[in-house]
Amino acid sequence: MTQNNALDTPQMGARRFGRVNWLGLQTLIHRETRRFLAVWTQTLLAPLVTAGLLLLIFNLAVGPRRGEVMGVSFITFIAPGILMMTVIQNAFANVSSSIVISKVQGNIVDTLMPPLSPLEMVIGYLAGGIGRGVFVAIAIGLGLLLFLGIGVQHPIMALIFVVLGSAFLGGLGIIAGVFANKFDQMAAITNFIVTPLAMLSGTFYSVTVLPPILREITYFNPIFYLIDGLRYAVIGASDSNPWSGMLICTVSVLIVAGIAWQMLRTGYRLKP
Repeated sequence: MTQNNALDTPQMGARRFGRVNWLGLQTLIHRETRRFLAVWTQTLLAPLVTAGLLLLIFNLAVGPRRGEVMGVSFITFIAPGILMMTVIQNAFANVSSSIVISKVQGNIVDTLMPPLSPLEMVIGYLAGGIGRGVFVAIAIGLGLLLFLGIGVQHPIMALIFVVLGSAFLGGLGIIAGVFANKFDQMAAITNFIVTPLAMLSGTFYSVTVLPPILREITYFNPIFYLIDGLRYAVIGASDSNPWSGMLICTVSVLIVAGIAWQMLRTGYRLKP
């Protein structure tokens, strides 16, 4: 009888809650969401102000003298690009800062010790980044509609590209957050990798104006397809096929998520 009871008792370290730790996953998602909602003036209001200032500056400096692009005014053309650029930067910042701050403060163990699988941690972090990205997109989208009269021609497609963009940069945020051990390392990744990829991806111009070699290089940048796809969803015109771009973005999300999963699974730069 004693032997049967010993066999029935879960062993130390065994998962006692099935294939998925739903409670743990929900708790991680809740924590990552509360992180940006608690400081909404910094995480939601500030991006809205920044995007509005960019549109105002470009309208004053370039708008009156710039002709139409893809059949719409220059401001209408760059608005989707600025929206997507703001979304992905905030998704990246939400995830990367969460991991780096935990590492610097020494409480990353609070995330590593609970019985969460690497996949559950990836999903939890990505959910926080996607949530912040969607909130930022809604705020800026409402601002574009109210102040500039710019609506969305394909809302479902716009939502898909916003989610894909947030997931892609959220995955890069996990990779960067795991790799960086200090804030200056995180700043270097943001300044020399993330920002150039976002700025040189057709946000402020059509790739048709680029020299052939630069145009070909741009086609290897997944962020180009995010911005171009959202532009199609908003104004109905783009430099590339939005469906092909959606496929490329989906594959890119799976690749970065896979790398992030591998880093969390092995404990790279997280566990001694």
